Amino acid sequence: MSTQPRCPHCRHFVYLDTLDCPECGAALAYHMPSRQFFGHRNGQVRIDGELWHTCSNRGWKCNWLVRDDAESGRCLSCRLTRRQPDAADTVALEKLAKTEEAKRRLVLQLADLGLPLVAWYDRPGGLGFDLISSLSHGERVTIGHANGIITIDLAESLDDRREALRVRLGEPYRTMLGHLRHEVGHYFQNVLVVGDDAWTRCREIFGDERATYREALQRHYRAGAPEHWQASYISEYATMHPWEDFAETFAHYLHITGTLQTAAAIGIRLDAASSGIRDTDVVPRESYEDASVQLLLSDWEWMSQAFNRINRSMGFGDLYPFELVPAVRSKFEFVHHIVTRAPVLSREQEALAVPEELERA
Repeated sequence: MSTQPRCPHCRHFVYLDTLDCPECGAALAYHMPSRQFFGHRNGQVRIDGELWHTCSNRGWKCNWLVRDDAESGRCLSCRLTRRQPDAADTVALEKLAKTEEAKRRLVLQLADLGLPLVAWYDRPGGLGFDLISSLSHGERVTIGHANGIITIDLAESLDDRREALRVRLGEPYRTMLGHLRHEVGHYFQNVLVVGDDAWTRCREIFGDERATYREALQRHYRAGAPEHWQASYISEYATMHPWEDFAETFAHYLHITGTLQTAAAIGIRLDAASSGIRDTDVVPRESYEDASVQLLLSDWEWMSQAFNRINRSMGFGDLYPFELVPAVRSKFEFVHHIVTRAPVLSREQEALAVPEELERA
C-alpha cells in the first residue's frame, strides 16, 4: 500500500476492496505488483505488455488481478485458502467474502513488509487458510494455527456474534483482521526466529514456548490473567503462554505499522514540536524498515492518541485501547528486528517458493 489507492480514470479515492469506482462507475481491479488499481474490459487488462485477468472469485467480491499465465484463475490471496464452504452454501460464502477481504489486506501488508510467503500448496508447512463456518458445518470450529494452516470461523464475521464474544471474554478489541494477524504471528514465529541465538533471545523475552500448552490453556481459562499483568503484557490473552505472547505482540506490530502506513498514504501530519515534549512533528512513514523501533512507537503513541480523540468525538470507544509499557516495548523491539531482517533472510533461503506476484512487487 505504498500509494493512496485511486481510480485510474477520475482519480477519485477508492478503498482497497473497491470493485467499481463510486464516482465515475468504472469497473476496477487491483494489481498486486504495482499496488495500483486498473480499469478492465470484459475482465481483462494489459499492464506493461502483460495480460491480466480478474480473479475468478470476483463474483464473491475479490477485486484482485491474476496473470494470464498463472496456473489458476484465482488470485494469490484466494489461492492461499485451502478449505472453504461448499458452493451450495451461499450464506456461508457471503461470510467468506467478508473474511477474504480482511485476508487480502493481511497478505498485502505481509508483502509490503517483505515477509516471505510460501504457500501451503508449494511446500509442507507453507501458509494456508481453512475458512469454514461453525454455523453451517455443524461442527465446532476452533480459530487457530497448526503446521502453517490458519483456521478461521466465518461465524465471527457476524458483528453481533463477535461482539458478544468480545464482551464475554473481556477483550477490548476483536475483529476478523485481528484474528488473522494474531494467527499469522504463530506462523511467522517459526519462520523468522532462526538459529539457537535467536531462539534463546526469544525465550528470554517471551518465555519458553516449550512449556505445556494444554496446561497453560486450562490454567488461563480457570484462573484468568495473573495479577498486575498490565506491567508485562499487551493483553490478557498474551499471558496464557509464550506462544500467545509472541502472536499477540506480532499482531499489534501489524496493527501499528499498517495504520501508520495508511496515515502516511493519506498525508496526515501532527503538530508535535510545539508541545515541548517532542522536537519534531509526527510524520508517519509508509515503511519503518530503516527506522528504530523507538521512532515507530513514538509516532504511534502520538497518532493513536489522535485517533482515540477522533473516535471519542463520534461517541465510539478508543481506536487503540492498549498501553505500551516498557516490557511490551522490548517485545516490540525483538519483533521489529526479525521483521526488518526478513527480506534478507528470504533471499538467503534459496529453496523458498515465492509466488511470482510477490517477486515482481
